[in-house]
Amino acid sequence: MKRFVLDFLRRGAMAAGIGPVVLAVIYLILQQSAGMETVTVSQACIGIFSLTALAFVAGGMNAIYQLERLPLMMAVLIHGCILYICYLVTYLLNDWLEVGIIPLIVFSLIFVVGYIVIWAIIYSIIKRSTANLNRILQQKQQEAEE
Repeated sequence: MKRFVLDFLRRGAMAAGIGPVVLAVIYLILQQSAGMETVTVSQACIGIFSLTALAFVAGGMNAIYQLERLPLMMAVLIHGCILYICYLVTYLLNDWLEVGIIPLIVFSLIFVVGYIVIWAIIYSIIKRSTANLNRILQQKQQEAEE
């Protein structure tokens, strides 16, 4: 568990610097699409702190895949649930999501679909890389036997 916590903190600290950059991009998008011209100091601070915390948790949560005793699907479920909660809280704190059933359902659907698509891409890349490495290992073994 100590190793997990240290790995979580290390990964989270590396990712936390990305939070303010993401916030700047979000504010630029809001300016272009919603005509937002000004942001109060309070909004800027909440945005910076919440996105930095979100980036920290999102980066740190990748350490869950290093736990050898945890089955992959359980790790994916825990990772997804924690990220969902963190994203939801961040969106609500920054008033990027209206409070209501319909906005929550739309947000949830977008999150789940996005999470599945990203995981499908990651899975296919890892599967292809693993197959490629296995092929290379088999070739090396055949060369060594000859």
